[in-house]
Amino acid sequence: MISGGHTICESGFVNISVMKRLLTFAFFMAIAVTLSGQSHDLLKSNLKSHIQYLSSDELQGRKSGTKGETMAAEYLYDALEANGVIMLTDRNGQDFTIMSGSDSIHSRNIVGIIEGCDSLLRDEYIVVGAHFDHLGIHTLMVDGRPVTQIFAGADDNASGVAVLIELSRLVSENRFDFPRSIIFVGFGAKEYAMAGSWYFVNRAFQGIGNVKAMINLDMLGRGNAANPFKLFSQVSTAELNPIKEESAKRPVSISPAVADATISPSDFLPFYEAKIPVFFFTTGKHREYHTVRDTPKLILYNNLVDETIYIFHFLEVMTNKEELFKLFNASSKEPKEPLVKEDGVYSVLECDKRPEFFHSDEKHFLESWVYKYIKYPKAAISKGIQGVVEVEFIIEKDGSVTNVRVVRGVDDLLDEEAVRVISVSPKWIPGRVGGKKVRTKITLPVLFILRKG
Repeated sequence: MISGGHTICESGFVNISVMKRLLTFAFFMAIAVTLSGQSHDLLKSNLKSHIQYLSSDELQGRKSGTKGETMAAEYLYDALEANGVIMLTDRNGQDFTIMSGSDSIHSRNIVGIIEGCDSLLRDEYIVVGAHFDHLGIHTLMVDGRPVTQIFAGADDNASGVAVLIELSRLVSENRFDFPRSIIFVGFGAKEYAMAGSWYFVNRAFQGIGNVKAMINLDMLGRGNAANPFKLFSQVSTAELNPIKEESAKRPVSISPAVADATISPSDFLPFYEAKIPVFFFTTGKHREYHTVRDTPKLILYNNLVDETIYIFHFLEVMTNKEELFKLFNASSKEPKEPLVKEDGVYSVLECDKRPEFFHSDEKHFLESWVYKYIKYPKAAISKGIQGVVEVEFIIEKDGSVTNVRVVRGVDDLLDEEAVRVISVSPKWIPGRVGGKKVRTKITLPVLFILRKG
């Protein structure tokens, strides 16, 4: 039970089997009407409005720790509250700090709940999350003059946040069909090694042991034949397929393909590592990913509406199951490994002292080493290929750089060059935990941007 005495159902000890008997054909027809006609147009209009604001120039690309990210967080807070979500944070959110060299970057998560109607199941939570930060701005010289480029991030991830907001509205309007409680979370600082979702799972949310599943929404706005609507989960097909099949019977016009484990990492990862069943909905990367061309005019709004409706019904079916993921939980009863082994790899956020590149931070590494020595492949220039390559590597205890790999690529030409220049990095000052040197994993975006002339 969430503190504060907030309850939605006043029906006493109504259990899930009784609720199922009450779900008549007329009720399902009511939902079908709710999500068609004028309401379909309203959903499309709302999604478009959310995306246009979140990716507007006013928010300056929503980079972690900036005013633009704070404005995005406050917009999400206001929207969830207006939709009838009980807010578990104030407008400042779950505040946390990321140390980057000698600088402190402040970010936040926004968290709210719609409590379940079943007195026996409302203390079981399903988390629905999306990150609201992006890359910010970049200044380059064009004809000798500085030009500021804004990474609007309409698809990454204004689209996911828009779907999150509209799901909260649809759940609120149909709340008596949700016996379990739904937690809605906007994550900050995803572009800093998923810091917001890591903080939520490992530090901030006291009820994490009651989270039965996590639905992650990231990059849903470009669904077409080239970028199909996809679902990734580590749950077995024996438990996933019945939910998908039942969801497909509802008034939906789209169903996701099942993605494999090569899917790009996102905010589902800390939940995945905590052995919580995850369901990651996305339409995946595209040529405009992590470029200034990721703008609202390229969002496919009709498809986004269809995806939102499907995810709503998927959530509805999941929360009405009598027992969630029995097979998954049975296979997870062995003792969990610690998040960090004694001789294992630490994340930057877990270090008391972050790794340093010549007594400075990762930004200095990018500016003084990567962008100084990187060579833009001629073949990529001739083909007009540009974008952001996300590279992961480990700083060893002796400061050397190892295990360099691309976690989000653009093209083999750019990916290989990003790996090359990071692989030949000079030694770093290693990170420390408890005064001892440790192996530390770092993920950085390497920008390839073509300039006029």
